Amino acid sequence: MNSFLDAITGTAGIIALGGPVVVLLLLMSLVAITIVLAKIFQFRRVRINDRRTARNALELYRGGNASAAVTSAKRSPNPTARTLARAIELRQRSGVSEGILREDILQYGGDMLESLRSHLRPLEVIAALAPLLGLLGTVLGMIEAFRDLEQAGSQVDPAVLSGGIWQALLTTAVGLAVAMPVIVALNWLERTVDRCAHEMDSVVTRVFTADLNRTSAATARDDDDEHSKRTPFV
Repeated sequence: MNSFLDAITGTAGIIALGGPVVVLLLLMSLVAITIVLAKIFQFRRVRINDRRTARNALELYRGGNASAAVTSAKRSPNPTARTLARAIELRQRSGVSEGILREDILQYGGDMLESLRSHLRPLEVIAALAPLLGLLGTVLGMIEAFRDLEQAGSQVDPAVLSGGIWQALLTTAVGLAVAMPVIVALNWLERTVDRCAHEMDSVVTRVFTADLNRTSAATARDDDDEHSKRTPFV
């Protein structure tokens, strides 16, 4: 309990020394924490790191069992699995060109990725703006310190100048302390979405190349049969 009270007192002291710039930086940190926690919850809810479901469904489809593949993929909220199910369902339709199918799947997957990337832009703004605000607070604090030094005239007290500089540098420290964790979190979130997008592109491409592989296999078998007829000694 005492440590909690000490933390509150310390925070209040930092706010009092840093002024409105520190208050703004602390508010920005609260916004960043809220966004990061919300994105982590969203990623866990959609099971963004679940690659097995989509790959198992893809194996079912490539084995010729399209309905089981769609059913398996739809059981998971994973964006890759959902996009795979969409691709397989559209692939089963006849009379629709492959270009139109790809456009529909691209739009469907793009909408899901856009949802995953939502609210990442404010994190970018906070990561870029926090150090600049800290620097601004330092400049304003230095101006205030030298103004006090000028008003002191010939009776200059070094403690006045050093105290003003310490208070000014405080804002830079707070700005960096806010920006660095936000940068780390932002890069992790973006990398997670990029991996999901790559996996999504990979499984959809394999859906469209499955028929090509089957055709190639069938052609190879026909060639083998023909070859066995021509060369019975082999």
